[in-house]
Order: sequence, then C-alpha cells, then structure tokens
Amino acid sequence: MSDRYYVVPRDFHDNLVTKAYLDRGFTPEESVSGARMASSASWHGIRTHNALKALHLDEFLGSGAGGCQPGASIEVVPTGFEAAQVWNAHRKMGQAVAYEAMDTCKRLADRFGLGMVSVDDAFHYLWGGGYVMEAAKEGYIAYTNCTSAMAEVVPFMGRNPTLGTNPHSWGLPTTDAIGFPIVIDWATSVVAMGRVQQLARENLPLPPNAAIDSEGNPTTDAAKAVALLPFGGHKGYGLSLLNELMAALIGGSLPAIRGRPHEEGEKNSTCFFFQVIHPDALSAGAFARGRGQQDNVKAVIENILGPGNEKCLLPGQIEAAGAARSEKSNGLLFTKAEIEEFNGIAAQCSAPPWNLKDFPPAH
Repeated sequence: MSDRYYVVPRDFHDNLVTKAYLDRGFTPEESVSGARMASSASWHGIRTHNALKALHLDEFLGSGAGGCQPGASIEVVPTGFEAAQVWNAHRKMGQAVAYEAMDTCKRLADRFGLGMVSVDDAFHYLWGGGYVMEAAKEGYIAYTNCTSAMAEVVPFMGRNPTLGTNPHSWGLPTTDAIGFPIVIDWATSVVAMGRVQQLARENLPLPPNAAIDSEGNPTTDAAKAVALLPFGGHKGYGLSLLNELMAALIGGSLPAIRGRPHEEGEKNSTCFFFQVIHPDALSAGAFARGRGQQDNVKAVIENILGPGNEKCLLPGQIEAAGAARSEKSNGLLFTKAEIEEFNGIAAQCSAPPWNLKDFPPAH
C-alpha cells in the first residue's frame, strides 16, 4: 500500500463532505452525521470506510438510487420492553440513525444496566467500529451488527453472492487500563468491498482466496473481483448468516435482492442491531487480590500479552496508532489518488477543488 500521504485539515475535509451531502438533499443534521463518520474513519486510519466510500455508496445504492431517503424520520415502534427499542428508519441515512441509536442505548444502559435498539428499513451506516469506539471511550461496553447495502459475499462452498459483508463490532472500555479502547471490528468476508475498491484505485493485488471473478474463480486482481468470500470458510459464513437471521427477526427481507432490482412487495433495505452494557451491570465484585474492575481488566490483558507475546497487537491498537498519527500530523491523511477522487466530489457539488500543493506530506 502506498505510504505517501498528504495532510488535509479536518475542517477542510468535513466542510466538503457536508456540502456534498447537502447537495444531495440531506438535512443539515444528516449531512453533519455523514461528515462526522467519514472524518472519524479517516482520523483512525480506516481508509476503506472514508468519505469516498460513503459518498460512492450513497450515489449508487442510496439517495442516488432510491435506497436512502434524505430527511426521513425515525418511527419508534412500541415493544413493551423498557430496555429495548425498535425503530423503523424509513430508509434514513444510516450514520444519522446509528449515532442516535447508540446515544439511546447509552441512556437505557444508565437506567437499566443495558439497552438495545433494533432498526428496520435503514441505509448502511458505514464503519460500525466508530460507533462502538466512541461509546467505549465513554466507559460503556458496546456492540453493533448490521446487514450490508447489497449482497456481495458467496456462502461457504457456493458461487453466487447472496450475503452481505455483514460486519460485527465490539467496543470495550479499556482506556484506563491500556490507553485506548479495545475495538473488535470485522466484516465477515475476507476483505470489505471498500478494500477491493481501494486496492483497485492503488493498482495493488488482493490477498489470495478473498474474492472471485465473473466466472466464479478465485482472483487476486482487484479490478476483476465481482464477489467476496467469507473469512475462515464456514466460520465467517456462520457469522454472516447470524446478521441475516437477526435482520429477518427485525423485519429484513431477502438478502440476495439488496442493492438490486427486486420483487414488488419485498424490501431491500438494511437492518441494524445495537446493544450497550454498563460495566457495573456485569461486575460480581469478587476480583482476585482485591483488584478493582479496571485493574482486573489490565491484569488480564497483561497476562495474555505475557512472555513470548509482547509483540502481539490488541484489537483497536492499529486504530489508536492511526489516530495518534493524525493527531501528530494535525489533519487527515490521504493519498494523491484519494485527493484526486475528492476533487471529483467537489466538482459534483460545485465546491472549490483541492490543490495538492496546499497539503504538506505526512511524516
């Protein structure tokens, strides 16, 4: 991967992304949410789910194709369960829905020890790790999964994509113990489609056994990849299937039709699930040697990374390093190819183009 990056001021980036969403008819609140998620992803080095991915997804599957409804309102569906809410998002922008859902879960967790929000009929929320990371930084245990905007993944031993990349994201409040939250965040495919697009843009190969071409054969050529394979064979397949069945319980429809023309009466939107747990709701209090809860977490992590394991990375450590590099650079880091693509977005919404000479190289 190219390591030649240029530093773009965060507000410079956010202003362009917000304007791009406004130009597509989104409300100011939605547009700010879209820019917030894109900025967070780039700040933490998540280049596969940055603004380029978000706006591309919206153009081809979202507001540009009827899969997302700018300005839609969330409908709260009665459940009879105080710590659980169910929402009909009416195809509202996923990022705006996700931020509101996570805030709702935190309020419920403060009151009941845990809170959950299930969302039907939404548009993809992009980087699930960003939502759980923010909650974990505030001291909560957070989880989310979702179904993807379109079927891109082939079931184990299959040839036809009928599953989404269907990510799972956990955030754990470990900042006091190790300096950053542990964030376990992964797509259930070997790579995300955003990574395929990124590698194609940089003219770099895919890892082996990550994707298939139009003939159903494995390929490492990102430009020829038409579908993805689940990670770990049957294991990734099972986790992807879990998302689809959770969505089916919420109200999701046939996964194979998402992102494609579909039968009358069927739905091709996505479903989300969010859960937040207050750490105090888990504590039995009887920690060894009189340790407190956070001291116990630290002791467990140190034990796992004991002699022989000192070089092992913790989930979330790469994102924390990405954030540290952005902090040191005082801005978001993009390659020349990415900046050129941002200029395409600027042209679409009549914004001034970015001049590469205005951005210092990152060190």
